[in-house]
Amino acid sequence: MSFSFDAKAEMCRQPINKKCCADAEIYGMLLYCNTFSSSEIRIITESRPVYQRAEKLLKKAFSWGFDAVSGAGADEGKISASITAPDKLSAVFDRFGYDRGRVLAHHINLSVLEQQCCQVSFLRGAFLAGGSVTDPSKTYHLELATGHYSVSNEIYSILLELGMKPRNAGRGGNHVTYFKNSEAIEELLTMLGAPIAAMELMNAKVEKDMRNSVNRRVNCDTANLSKVVEAAIAQTEAIRRLEAEGRLEGLSDKLREAARLRLENPEASLTELAAMCVPPVTKSCLNHRLRKLAESARAQ
Repeated sequence: MSFSFDAKAEMCRQPINKKCCADAEIYGMLLYCNTFSSSEIRIITESRPVYQRAEKLLKKAFSWGFDAVSGAGADEGKISASITAPDKLSAVFDRFGYDRGRVLAHHINLSVLEQQCCQVSFLRGAFLAGGSVTDPSKTYHLELATGHYSVSNEIYSILLELGMKPRNAGRGGNHVTYFKNSEAIEELLTMLGAPIAAMELMNAKVEKDMRNSVNRRVNCDTANLSKVVEAAIAQTEAIRRLEAEGRLEGLSDKLREAARLRLENPEASLTELAAMCVPPVTKSCLNHRLRKLAESARAQ
């Protein structure tokens, strides 16, 4: 199962206690479901917990369930649940303040969401029906997608009121409210009733940060090692040139010692070579001697 599937299943385990919150949550599901019209309401989902949650919400809010359900008996695949009875459709439209015979474009009836608990329930319903969240080991992205332009703008305002900072975009006829900030996604998942998913996201972020830190350290060490190797090769070539031209013996004892140590220990670092000197010298001092050897090799 996907991370998004598991997050929704966790949300579906939230208790349904208050009728006002049940109204708000099923309202969010209807505005973000596949069809919410005066002739039909239809929810299509691959998640059995989401379908079961919608059924419970309808019974809590209206004392009845779906008229027709297909796919609920299969272990896998999509479940399609619909309401077509005119009296049920009228009850839904009346409950949420719509005129069933005159609805042209849906808006969010904010009078249904006067309390913060109802706003959170509405958002949960919207996410269950039209939301998704990516696997945090890959990227950070949570979104709510609806075909209703005004609904998208209004849910944006609700999120702002709750202290969130979402973004809005259009995509293929849908209107998407989304987050890409990991902290915001953690906060929203926790708010909607999926603290375990939020914790998994936090753990994934820590692992990703640690992995990136290790990679940066390895890359840095590799780069430094490459520089050490390149410097050692250049120093060895300079010393060989001095030796071939008979100029090495004319240099001071300290420079000849530095040359000998470098030739005998081509892979040693400056710190290691400095410790081999008699008496031992600092890394800076040895580096100065090797630089003098290179300058002597370049001199005609």
